[in-house]
Amino acid sequence: GTCVIRGCVPKKLLIYGSHIHEEIADARGYGWTVPGEPKIDWDKLISAKNQEVTRLNGVYKKLLDGAKVDFYQGYARLVDPHTVEVNGKQFTSKHICIATGSRAFVPHILGSDLPGVLTSDEALALPRRPEKLAIVGGGYIAVEFACFFHGYDTEVHLYFRGDKPLRGFDEDVRSHLMEMLAARGIHIHAGESPLSVEDAGRGKLTFRTDKGSAETVDNVMFATGRKANSADLGLEQVGVKMDPKSGDIHVDEYSKTNVDSIYAIGDVTGRMALTPVATAEGMALSKTLFSGVPTKPDHDNVPSAVFSQPQVGTCGLTEAMAAEKYGSVDVYVSKFTPMKHTMPTGRGAQEKMLMKLVVVSEGRTQAGRVVGVHMVGADAGEMMQGLGIAMKA
Repeated sequence: GTCVIRGCVPKKLLIYGSHIHEEIADARGYGWTVPGEPKIDWDKLISAKNQEVTRLNGVYKKLLDGAKVDFYQGYARLVDPHTVEVNGKQFTSKHICIATGSRAFVPHILGSDLPGVLTSDEALALPRRPEKLAIVGGGYIAVEFACFFHGYDTEVHLYFRGDKPLRGFDEDVRSHLMEMLAARGIHIHAGESPLSVEDAGRGKLTFRTDKGSAETVDNVMFATGRKANSADLGLEQVGVKMDPKSGDIHVDEYSKTNVDSIYAIGDVTGRMALTPVATAEGMALSKTLFSGVPTKPDHDNVPSAVFSQPQVGTCGLTEAMAAEKYGSVDVYVSKFTPMKHTMPTGRGAQEKMLMKLVVVSEGRTQAGRVVGVHMVGADAGEMMQGLGIAMKA
């Protein structure tokens, strides 16, 4: 699936590697003598990443074999509410589950189909490191890729149409992260939308925006959202309802579509695009269909992380959402330099922490309950896992 092949796994491997240059630089602030400047062997990095992805794919295949799952590789299409056809062979079943995920979306602008224009899929397997890169988008994928390419010494220009990145996240998180991105040296272009991409010759592209700015770069990466992989599956013919714009499959609380025998889980439903959530939806559906225990997947207080540099971790409601739901909330915010960077690493301004708690005010229903936890800083994603468990308690 997306996570193993062209999502979380290869992305995190490249993110881990992008930190090493900074860690070597930090060592000087702790008295270490580091001779010369480290250099990246891009071919070696991508080859090692590909080997790990291949190994992990093999692990998943063994898990399927061990569970005695019949596996058919090919393009599937529904023939009727109980029949699927793959490579010309038909299979009938009492229940059918759609779990086809989503794909990257590229806006239709002049030059968006030129060689060198990328989505996250191609950016994870580039044969050479771009010296200069334009990334379009303000969501978590855009931010993560901007950070790890910058860590490999690429000059990164990040364009998004809003005033801050990470729309939908807590406002303090958005503001703090934008400050940290700029402090690291990532070029931020807020309030700009893509206008065109032009061939600049010699393997270069010129990217232009609606505000008149232009940059000549090696690659342009679009991280402008994802759309459900629901087309050409025969869903329309069997009557399954979908969103006409996004392609998201409409499901009820038990992941059932409007066709009684057909279910859908994961990104293709547009509910919450996180791998652990898709897993939880699958487990709930298994209980509903095969254990006789109708089970709804729980989408409340799901901890999530953005593997930016520094990381973002969040769980629960933003301050604005909590105030709307509960009427009044108390907010606790702390900003500080991590102890590691009180030593002369020279990077304290890039690594400032933000921690924020949103608590229901006295006199309100559920007064004193923590309904939102938000963090920006080193290892925020890891810390948020434990906080998420506490919020579920």
